[in-house]
Amino acid sequence: MTQPGNLRLGVNIDHVATVRNARGSAYPDPLRAAKLAEEAGADGITAHLREDRRHIGDADIEALMAGLSVPLNFEMAATNEMQKIALRHVPHAVCIVPEKREERTTEGGLEVAREENRLAHYIAPLREAGCRVSLFIAADIAQVEAAARIGAQVVELHTGAYCDLHAEGRFDERDAECDRLREMSAHAQSLGLEVHAGHGLTFDTVKPIAAFPEVMELNIGHFLIAESIFIGLPAAITEMRRLMDEARA
Repeated sequence: MTQPGNLRLGVNIDHVATVRNARGSAYPDPLRAAKLAEEAGADGITAHLREDRRHIGDADIEALMAGLSVPLNFEMAATNEMQKIALRHVPHAVCIVPEKREERTTEGGLEVAREENRLAHYIAPLREAGCRVSLFIAADIAQVEAAARIGAQVVELHTGAYCDLHAEGRFDERDAECDRLREMSAHAQSLGLEVHAGHGLTFDTVKPIAAFPEVMELNIGHFLIAESIFIGLPAAITEMRRLMDEARA
């Protein structure tokens, strides 16, 4: 596990549940994957309880809360149902994400600037209960500043566009997006926000983001679960950690 002040790795285990649910079986077990991730050096576990329960289910959150020795980052939409679940469990952190039922994965960042009043009232009880509140947002100055105004403690910057541009070979645009992420990381920190980043990161794309000194945590899931099919989850996490640490050094 990393030492305080170093770059942390949060491992998202949603897609272990996706594989399980494809057959309606009891395996593979997300908690088992989470514990393997812990042993391999993950600093935290992320799980997204979607409204349609397409992967992680309510029983998974119960099991993770009871079985983990590292913090749980509970990803959730800003709905009354999810707020009640979060307040019942009081995980270490909650990350508010945008959610549309028809999307394959989280598309874009949360709209904070136009929803300031609603989100300020929404996150207040979560903060009062002792959860660290994070908002998953695009690298956009209006969203960063709105997040600071409403009392979020953390912003997680959406790295999906950067990763997509890399995969498509659009390297000038990728570099411009990387610059935006770097700029907004620094700006968010200057406003007193802790900065995290994630979405779509791979062995090929992680190092430039990991090198930002303001970023304290990366949350990575789909790639690690996919890579584990070929090399195993501990090996995938160990290699990701090596690349992160190398970039940070």
